[in-house]
Amino acid sequence: MIPTLPFGRTGHESTRTIFGAAAFWDTPQKDVDAAMDLILQNGVNHVDTAASYGKAEEVLGDWIRRHGKPFFLATKTDQRTKQAAYDQIRRSLDLLHVPQVDMIQLHALHEEADWVTAFGEGGVIEAVIQARDEGLVRFIGVTGHGVPVPEFHLRSLAQFDFDSVLLPYSHIMMQNPRYAENFNKVLAVCKERNIAVQTIKGITRSPWKDVQQNRTTWYRPLEEQADIDLAMHWVFGNPQVFLNTAGDINLLPRIFEAAHRFTSRPTDEQMQDLSQRLEMAPLFE
Repeated sequence: MIPTLPFGRTGHESTRTIFGAAAFWDTPQKDVDAAMDLILQNGVNHVDTAASYGKAEEVLGDWIRRHGKPFFLATKTDQRTKQAAYDQIRRSLDLLHVPQVDMIQLHALHEEADWVTAFGEGGVIEAVIQARDEGLVRFIGVTGHGVPVPEFHLRSLAQFDFDSVLLPYSHIMMQNPRYAENFNKVLAVCKERNIAVQTIKGITRSPWKDVQQNRTTWYRPLEEQADIDLAMHWVFGNPQVFLNTAGDINLLPRIFEAAHRFTSRPTDEQMQDLSQRLEMAPLFE
């Protein structure tokens, strides 16, 4: 069984492995259907997509049109102003074939100009509040990437009472002192306020750099089962967080296998050995 955890104060008990539908960016419908079968067979009950994930909302929505929505469904808007974001949310609902999503998230809010616009007059925050008031969405989250994102999340949480945050988390990422310090501050705020913490890039090996890209992830992922086990079990060793799956459907069986097998967190020595053996490197500097 994949372990579960209350998703903040939403009332939903989510599997700690959340399916990240960025993997459906440019995926044929038949492969989407097969992946959804695998997701449900493994008991995953939370799906996270975004308006900017290529065809993901469209192909996921086609599946929902035929099968219903037996999971917590989250999407994201990358627009920064009210009307543009509101229009995008309505389009997402149409593409997903649902009258309401469980969560809308402000996508990749980790740049100063974007942040100022988002929370200013006529900003996206007004659109998501309107959408919640109208019953188009139930909950509101915020996401981001890169080393500064925990600092932006702390500012965002001071500005608005979000229901969830999403940000990178891995053993190698936490070797960055600035990132680790601020990530832990985010954890503390979220624990105090019962805010769900989603994490991404958990099985990152390194940037692609000079390696030939053979996966649909924009970073080089871990691929061997034992290596994925170590990385995922390290993330799961933090009892507060969820782990969103990597953006390649062909890695899903190994990711789910690792999730089913979790019992305890690997030691720092095991993680350091993994990092040295595979010459792992942080995705964000």
